[in-house]
Amino acid sequence: MEWQAPAIVLDTRPYGEGDAVATVFTAEYGAHRGLARGGLSRMRAATWQAGNLVEARWVGRLSDQLGSFTAELVHPAAALAMNDRLALALLSSACAVAGGALPEREPHARVFGSLVHFIMRLGEPAISDYVRWELLLLADLGYGLDLSVCAVTAATSGLAWVSPKTGRAVSDEAAGEWKSRLLPMPGFLGGPPVPDQLDWIHGLKLTGHFLARDAFGTQHRPLPAARQFLVDYVASAAIQEVATDAG
Repeated sequence: MEWQAPAIVLDTRPYGEGDAVATVFTAEYGAHRGLARGGLSRMRAATWQAGNLVEARWVGRLSDQLGSFTAELVHPAAALAMNDRLALALLSSACAVAGGALPEREPHARVFGSLVHFIMRLGEPAISDYVRWELLLLADLGYGLDLSVCAVTAATSGLAWVSPKTGRAVSDEAAGEWKSRLLPMPGFLGGPPVPDQLDWIHGLKLTGHFLARDAFGTQHRPLPAARQFLVDYVASAAIQEVATDAG
């Protein structure tokens, strides 16, 4: 049994002396694990960095075996992001979320294509694009949000909130006294305009809630540490910018 396909490296863990168990993500074969011989060696470690785009080849005697990987580097996203803390935080979070949320060997071509597009544009990272990718991931896993119409009035304008229970939009007028129990809808998803930093925090909080409850909660696992680091980093950067503007 074997296959070859473009892939995103999601995770690499030490195995023995110099080898690694790698998880890659492809359009057709989903999140797929395999033994990368020499994956931690000086010659090959750079190829197996999380976030890199590679041409991967998997070989196994039987389809359900761990099998082994070889790979050729196509785009060194990890190295390119190394000197940009936000880009690195986004890349690390995306790989950790995909690796933890996606069922092994289940194809998710739309999620793969969107993540490749995001990685290729990482030099100009947009947190709003990252949030949209997490929304696509949730939808592909069967946990899609409906942000197009108010769940209470069926209005398509004035949408400002999202129900944490149903994942449906609620207009500001319909929210009434329940606003404190709802999640703010980011402006880049159709909510009211607010400063970019606050919008990004709202977006990460929105998708984080449903990822934690549905994609990871059903597995009885917390959100990845890399995802929380991204939230903390964005919040800290927002506070610093506000303080700078005030000064």
